[in-house]
Amino acid sequence: MELKNIDLEERMKFYHVNGLSITLFENGQISRTINKGLLEAESNRKVNDNSIFNACSISKFLTGILAMKLADEGILYLDEDVNKSLISWKVPESEFTENQKVTLRNLLSHQSGIIDPEGSFSELDPEAGSPSIIAVLEGETPYCRAPIKVKREPESEFRYSDAGFCIIQQLIEDVTAKAFHQVMNEQVFELLGMENSYLDTTSLNLDSDNFSCGHNRNGGLTDEKYPIYPYPAASGLWTTSFDLAKLVLELMNAVKRKSKIGLSENAAKEMITPQKGKNWAGLGVFLEGSEEKLEIASLGWGVGFQCMIVAYPYPGKGAVIMTNAELGVHQMEGIIGEIYKTLFS
Repeated sequence: MELKNIDLEERMKFYHVNGLSITLFENGQISRTINKGLLEAESNRKVNDNSIFNACSISKFLTGILAMKLADEGILYLDEDVNKSLISWKVPESEFTENQKVTLRNLLSHQSGIIDPEGSFSELDPEAGSPSIIAVLEGETPYCRAPIKVKREPESEFRYSDAGFCIIQQLIEDVTAKAFHQVMNEQVFELLGMENSYLDTTSLNLDSDNFSCGHNRNGGLTDEKYPIYPYPAASGLWTTSFDLAKLVLELMNAVKRKSKIGLSENAAKEMITPQKGKNWAGLGVFLEGSEEKLEIASLGWGVGFQCMIVAYPYPGKGAVIMTNAELGVHQMEGIIGEIYKTLFS
């Protein structure tokens, strides 16, 4: 698997992308990492194997892995009413939940009936500070000004939802009596050796030379040099392309009964199985194709950053592509899409 017929430096200049990191894997193993450019415009901080980017919504893939592991262990239940396990906050009952309750499966596949309020789940406002997830769900913060409610019958339609993953975070904190980032550290990061991955958005060491700044479509720094999303399960992950590749390989290995974290074959296969008739919706991942040609993907897009995971579980190949630029167009319409096409078309 090679980057053929593409001049990365030239395309980065064309798209005003300051920094880029790509990790490729083949035959179930990491084959190489390619790093180009700078972590901060007009600086001398070069992208390297330890460079940490904002993964944005790829956090949901990570959360899916943890949730399925806890379901394997009987700590969470995939098809049970989440209100039976939630303690600190409950999904409000309504006419839409009379016949079908909200389950973890619904939340992971964006089919809970929850519709995120318009303009919600923005990046951290330093003046407003980091909210509690409960305050977010109650609609008591500038990050989400309306209480989260079920507005369609669960499983009736697909609606991409950050709120749904905030509920998963609260569920995990309630059943483990631990902070979400602590559970992730113990159950995933430490076991996979993901030493450059961080979810505690309140204590990131942003003074470290390894953290990338965010940049706009013109290549300039974003207003906040390090845009943070204070919703760890939904969009709070900061990591490297190399660490993310370890996570993808863990899922692929689990499908072959070779998990390092104890994720069962059944749980791994359920993650990459279409849910409730939606061919594109897995559990924490998006799907295309089927059987040997199955492609799984997870995309991150936020202020100052865009990134993408793409993997083919059965041949055991794929790529993690991370950039510190928000181009204003879908990943497939910018430099990430060009890299994808040269690798997999």
